[in-house]
Amino acid sequence: MSHVPSTYLDLPAGGGCQCGAVRYEFSEAPEQANYCHCRMCQRATGGPFAAFGTVKVSAFTWTKGAPTLYASSDVAKRGFCNQCGTPLSFQYNKSQYISFTIGSFDEPDAIAPTAHLGCEDQVSWLHIMDDLPKDTTPFGSGTPTDGMVKNQSKV
Repeated sequence: MSHVPSTYLDLPAGGGCQCGAVRYEFSEAPEQANYCHCRMCQRATGGPFAAFGTVKVSAFTWTKGAPTLYASSDVAKRGFCNQCGTPLSFQYNKSQYISFTIGSFDEPDAIAPTAHLGCEDQVSWLHIMDDLPKDTTPFGSGTPTDGMVKNQSKV
């Protein structure tokens, strides 16, 4: 992975939830940033997509409180503040990386997504006029979602 271009990211940097009960910090620049349009991210954020920055777990720390974790599938968990509901993180169970929601970052303008993922579920009325690469969720053998069972309601 290569570091995400940023014009003004002073490290360490951090973010947190709306009410301030949960805060995080990372000591290395994000190695990835993307939009995710998959149905699970839509449900988890309540929006048409999520935007994430991704760093190594070894460079990431919860500095105040801790998120409540929800296993949105059997291969990943999502963190959120159990007091105000702010979505904060996403992590595959077997990954050395953690993703944080760019909207919860203190300086969201400093991290620009470089790709669209989960485009198989992009809502038809959303028209994003950028030239970023667009990809579907990687399913199948050898991917982080191999054998995934979703734990989200279909209703």
